[in-house]
Amino acid sequence: MRNYLAADIRFVPDSGLANEVADLDITTFIPTLINLLFVIAAVIFFFMLVLGGIKWIMAGGDKGAVEGARVQITNALIGLAIVLATYAIISLVELFFGVNILGGLDLNIGDPPDDSSEEL
Repeated sequence: MRNYLAADIRFVPDSGLANEVADLDITTFIPTLINLLFVIAAVIFFFMLVLGGIKWIMAGGDKGAVEGARVQITNALIGLAIVLATYAIISLVELFFGVNILGGLDLNIGDPPDDSSEEL
């Protein structure tokens, strides 16, 4: 029988999700959170749109129910437009100020290509 001391027990594995969470800092947390919020917004949009379509189909000619379903679909599309506008604004801020908000590739758009190594 083995006796384990507190110093012998490891609570954090060497690899996997726990190691990635341990290495998380503010520069990776904010882009991850923003991207997660975009995904959540897209899922909510999809379900609101589908639910509005189902309500429209189930209305059975009732003017009030059809109007409610139409309003829900319109609101879902407005929400999608707001999310896409937010993404576009964040992308423009990244481009103009050279910051990396969404955590994507760091593109150096202003640097000219190096064509000196190619011969014609």
